[in-house]
Amino acid sequence: MRRFLFLAAALAAIVGFTAVPAEAHGFTSVVYADVTSPRADHVQVKLGLEYDLLLVSVAQAEHDDRFFQDGQPAWDDGDYPAMVKALEKHTDSVTAYVARRFTVTTAAGKACVPSMEQGVSAELNESQDVPYANVRFDYACPAMGETEHGHVIRSTLFPDSEKYVKQTKTVLTYQVDGHTGSAALDGSHPSFSTEQTWYQRFWEFFRLGANHLLTGIDHILFLIALIAGSRRLREVVLAATSFTLAHSVTFILAALGVVSPPSRIVEPTIALSIAAVAGFHLWRLRREGSHATDLDPGDAVFLGLDRSGWLRLSIVFCFGLVHGLGFAGALGITSSFSWQLLWSLLIFNVGIEAVQIGIIIAAFPALALLRRHHQTLYLWVTGVIAAGVSVMGLIWFVERVSG
Repeated sequence: MRRFLFLAAALAAIVGFTAVPAEAHGFTSVVYADVTSPRADHVQVKLGLEYDLLLVSVAQAEHDDRFFQDGQPAWDDGDYPAMVKALEKHTDSVTAYVARRFTVTTAAGKACVPSMEQGVSAELNESQDVPYANVRFDYACPAMGETEHGHVIRSTLFPDSEKYVKQTKTVLTYQVDGHTGSAALDGSHPSFSTEQTWYQRFWEFFRLGANHLLTGIDHILFLIALIAGSRRLREVVLAATSFTLAHSVTFILAALGVVSPPSRIVEPTIALSIAAVAGFHLWRLRREGSHATDLDPGDAVFLGLDRSGWLRLSIVFCFGLVHGLGFAGALGITSSFSWQLLWSLLIFNVGIEAVQIGIIIAAFPALALLRRHHQTLYLWVTGVIAAGVSVMGLIWFVERVSG
């Protein structure tokens, strides 16, 4: 069995170091938007934009290198008053950039014209752990006829084509045209109507949650480690349930603004959790050998789990709490958005669970069938999976700690 573990680890290391760069979410960004209509034919938008990303995007798109030269030293030094001065000095460039990428139109397709208002600010966004610029725009809209209702809002801020970040999400709340709600926009669905129904709004967040898990390779590998290390169907169900309960708790707490740990702590811990859960299966293979899938006859079995099973379940629950903070960080949840977004964010969580269940349904029966007919091959396969996942988790951990 030791020879098996050595070969599995060697193979996993080769796979790990020749794989794609270990960036679980890639370089992503979240745009915040608060949209209101304080008076007739006007829509006011408050935008929260990642400051350094705004610098490079405006400099490239608007050919305003001076904005970058004025703002970058301030960002490097954490000098927020200087960041604000750079924004105020380059109002025209920032307005031109936003005007093309955050648009408001009437139901008839008539464009509303934005102008930047006073009151620019810059502050640390705790959930993203980076400085954000807060800017306000007033969109003057053409008068609408009696049969026209609602506005269409579109956001393509910081698109993939700029090659600075990928999969930028715009999370917004709105009180416009007598309607109140929230929306989540991304490259696949960049626009929405303020006349949308509640189920259309919830579908957007369900889709966003499902897409986040499907594109978040670290969360998928954590789930695969859970499946590979589960000896019984009951064990994988309890592990998945424990993981779900744990990350739902911290996800909701983050949505309510109760907790907001910085991503520089959350992301390395997520990576470490992947290595730990996968490593637990390797440890059991080394200790039990060909009996690694058996329950310990010397332990009292409760709910179908022996002492080893309960230890693993407690590890999964603890790390699930951290993954919930990672899911919340994916939407850059802050307390200022919490109450109005809460139900939509819960639907985001349901989207995550739907994909999680789908992966379990697809993967566990195949492994169970292999175990029944080819026990030795099953141990090899799950061992190689666990070794590969553990290596990747450690690589991510080192990368995230080192920045």
